[in-house]
Amino acid sequence: MSNKVIYGVFEDEEILLNSAKALRSKGVRIADVFSPFPIHGLDPVIGIKPTRLSNAAFFYGLFGTSFAVWMTWYMLISDWPMNIGGKPNFNWMLNMPAFIPVTFELTVFCAAHGMVLSYLLVNKLYPGRKPHNPDPRSTDDKFIMEIRTTENGKHNEADIMNVLRETGAVEINHKELK
Repeated sequence: MSNKVIYGVFEDEEILLNSAKALRSKGVRIADVFSPFPIHGLDPVIGIKPTRLSNAAFFYGLFGTSFAVWMTWYMLISDWPMNIGGKPNFNWMLNMPAFIPVTFELTVFCAAHGMVLSYLLVNKLYPGRKPHNPDPRSTDDKFIMEIRTTENGKHNEADIMNVLRETGAVEINHKELK
């Protein structure tokens, strides 16, 4: 079996969305879509499950909050208690209003940095790896749909190309993967 990839090039996101619906209704699996901006409603059409990134952000923020509470308790109550402005130094709860800015900042810091690292790892965008983009026009004004023939074994390559042509693809390219 050949290891070919078919690229359908579209000029409008609505036409691409309708083409994706037509292909999916025929049982064709779409590997990826490249576009200059996010297309609302495309993810469920091409079979991408909802992300769990918000759960990860919550846990990164929870870690930041816990770290801030522990850090302020350890530094200002346990390790080096100081009497600042006549405030008691033996109880964290009595000093908590003074620690809210530190707690908020560390929560945001950990959530933001954790999300960036998660995004880079999940999308395999680590240093030295070049991102996959089949056509540089997809960063400007074209929409590219990628269909792998190995994932669609029961569908003929010509049939897939006909559906792309019928649903509004202005250009259809294919290339052999190594």
